[in-house]
Order: sequence, then C-alpha cells, then structure tokens
Amino acid sequence: MKSFGSKPWILPQPVLIIGTYNGNGEPNAMNAAWGGTWDANEIMISLGSHATTENLNLHNGEFTVAFATIDNVIASDFVGIVSAKNDPDKMLKTGWTAEPAPNVDAPLFKEFPMTMECRIKQKIDESATGFYLIAEIVNVLCNESYLNEAGNPDVEKMGIISYEPCNHKYIELGKIVGDAFSIGKNLK
Repeated sequence: MKSFGSKPWILPQPVLIIGTYNGNGEPNAMNAAWGGTWDANEIMISLGSHATTENLNLHNGEFTVAFATIDNVIASDFVGIVSAKNDPDKMLKTGWTAEPAPNVDAPLFKEFPMTMECRIKQKIDESATGFYLIAEIVNVLCNESYLNEAGNPDVEKMGIISYEPCNHKYIELGKIVGDAFSIGKNLK
C-alpha cells in the first residue's frame, strides 16, 4: 500500500451549500465540504473566515444547508471559489432563485431538491481563521418531485454530488445497493 500521510480524505464528503443573508438582507451562499451529522438532530460544519461566517453573526446564527446536485454543480463550485466580499454579483451569476426559508432567517434556494433549516447551537475553537459550528436542524424541506412512493426524500432521484478530496473532483452519487440495517442479516 502507498502511504500518503495525514490527509482529510473521508469519503464521500458532502457538497453543502450554506445559505445566509448579508447585512443588507441579500442572499449569499458558500460551498462547504467539511461537515456531517453530529447527533440525531444536529450537524457539524468546519468554516473558515468567509462572508458567510460574518453573516451568521448578523442573523442569530441561522442558515440553510442545501445538498449540491449534478444539475447545479457549476454554480455550486462557483460559490465555493468566489467570495461575496470580492464579487457583489456572485449570487446573480449562479442563476439561483432565493426565497425566505419558512423557519429561520436565511435564504432557501429553489434549485436544490432538499434543504435543511439550521440554527447554531455552539461554536468551537473560534478564531480569526474560522470555527467549527454545531447546529440544530430546525426543519428539513424537500421538493415534492423528489419524494418516493412512501412520501420520503428519494436521494437516488436527486443527483446529489460528493466532493472527492484525493483528486479534487465532484462525483454524482449512484444507485441504491441494499437496504441498511437489513442486508447484513444475511450473515447471521
């Protein structure tokens, strides 16, 4: 086996689109890959120093988290490499449609199939370079065209992408390969 040393190569990594409002109430978004489930109704995200981190302080730590898809991969990458601090037309260039989220003071981007409404519960190791945040998931919203027959989100329909950090690529998540908490019973 080839050794690569210490790398942040957890696979797959989500492509999370963090939605906030700036001080003028205008929508902003950024791409964040270092995040995941923290507890049953909480998530964790590692954030550097961005316009988004400033916006979180202005709006009581409320934000949305959407899951990037193959349909919006270009604009999703764009919001990760361009700062609203440097490009005032950043959000216009994405072509995304923002509307107020129903339960938090943050934008909901209609082009994403599923979005979480969140509120910061705790910041860890806050410094000039950023912080880790633990956030409560207030609500999960899913466009009805992405629901399965049982009325639950159908991730296979969404075309969600993940970030592949080893080679800096985006990968579309694939097909269902088995039922969790079930197929392993075959080995009992």
